[in-house]
Amino acid sequence: MVRIANDSPAAPGPTKAPPLSGEPFIPFAEPLREGVILARPNRFIMDVDFGEGEVVRCHCPAVSRIGGLDLAGRPCLVSDSHNPKRKMPLTVEAYSLAQPEDAVKPWIGINQNASNRYVEQFLREGALEAVTGPVSTVRREVPLGDSRLDFLVNDNLYLEVKTPLVQMQTEIPAYVPRLPEAPFNSTERSLRHLRELAASLETNERAVILYCLYYDNFGFRFYHGTTYDEVLATVDTCRAAGVELWQADFSVNPEGVALQACYPLEEW
Repeated sequence: MVRIANDSPAAPGPTKAPPLSGEPFIPFAEPLREGVILARPNRFIMDVDFGEGEVVRCHCPAVSRIGGLDLAGRPCLVSDSHNPKRKMPLTVEAYSLAQPEDAVKPWIGINQNASNRYVEQFLREGALEAVTGPVSTVRREVPLGDSRLDFLVNDNLYLEVKTPLVQMQTEIPAYVPRLPEAPFNSTERSLRHLRELAASLETNERAVILYCLYYDNFGFRFYHGTTYDEVLATVDTCRAAGVELWQADFSVNPEGVALQACYPLEEW
């Protein structure tokens, strides 16, 4: 079994499946608005410049660091909840590593809060049958051990969704500044889910972790942080017990979210 540390941009990704026919698509309620990120004062907030002096404080739906990058000056896409009761009705859905003046901007989705919603819809539409097989029932937030896992499909497949953002699995242009390295070892929850998924196989047929990346990438790799060896040892044990690791690739544009491909992870 081959392991390649994900801090190397030259690391080859897994063999990807061909794009899905027709690319299943979830439209946004209305097209997203483009702006430029000015700052991320804390992990829940981004200040966005929409031009002509309009600067708005927006909700940031990514609970973790985003690639260890300073996103000031990066283009972004913003949704509007139209909910006057929300303190920040606008939400930053995606950003781009392109320059604001570039005509073409590949977008990187960051809405970890929405990821389960997208996966649920694609599950119910049968777009993830490569992972699950034919779907008859989908249950959300199912108790398992000391956790509540994201989905139980067909009453025999536990599926946990992860939307990793701590490190971007793509090339970073030289003009994008990096933030100072900070300790990151918040893996306890992920490792608990892995172990509980493995334990579920005593009574259920399958257990899957689905890593969802909302941008063009060279393949998911576990973050090479302070608990890297512990994570890989746990993954080894759980995969030996039958836990499956899959990746789903999505794309985001101002109109909506498309599911492009999904495939099992064989290297990490």
